[in-house]
Amino acid sequence: MEKNNTATHTKVRAYVKRPKTAAERRERVAEILRRLDKMHPEATCALHHRNPWELLVATILSAQCTDKRVNEVTPGLFAKYPSARDFAAVRPEVLANDIRSTGFFNNKSKSIVGAARRVVEQFGGQVPQTIDEMLTIPGAARKTANVVLGTAYGIASGVVVDTHVQRIARRLDLTKNTEPVKIEKDLMQIIPKEKWILFSHQIILHGRSLCIARNPKCAPCDLNSVCYAADKTI
Repeated sequence: MEKNNTATHTKVRAYVKRPKTAAERRERVAEILRRLDKMHPEATCALHHRNPWELLVATILSAQCTDKRVNEVTPGLFAKYPSARDFAAVRPEVLANDIRSTGFFNNKSKSIVGAARRVVEQFGGQVPQTIDEMLTIPGAARKTANVVLGTAYGIASGVVVDTHVQRIARRLDLTKNTEPVKIEKDLMQIIPKEKWILFSHQIILHGRSLCIARNPKCAPCDLNSVCYAADKTI
């Protein structure tokens, strides 16, 4: 192996014992949850918001955009448009200029205005509290609906599956699937419902801090000894 003066990020195949029985698989999942609680006990949504409507808007804006950028845009946005009714009254092409820096601004502006009109006209200006109603809102697919219901209302409607959850669930062998809806279904079957909301926040934080897409930081990770991902590093 070549040596250099920089940090070593060597890809290795970890020799971690894999569970063979259903009982062993359940215990491994329980151990993963215990360790996540230890590493990220207070993980929560990184999007700044003061109410469910603001969280819905922020979540729509976060598609293909960093939470940091969204948090830079939303204070001025919510000052200009204080309520869902204000968003419902604006033309999408006008709103697009206000959110240009978040990317895909034309599609996002149409979704947000459509969402505002739906919330105002069908739900009296209040973001609904059921998954079925949330899924009728423009721009609110399962991920967005789960974020809003879980974070704003504390309702465990499902497991949020963003790019971090999608990647890490596969690395931890919690799913074999690649489609978010199928991954969510797999996770809902093995993660206790009372953990769905926190689990998503923990995995997203873990993906940003340690289990990054390229060269994951495996050495300091407390999940190292229960993870047998092929792309682990030392």
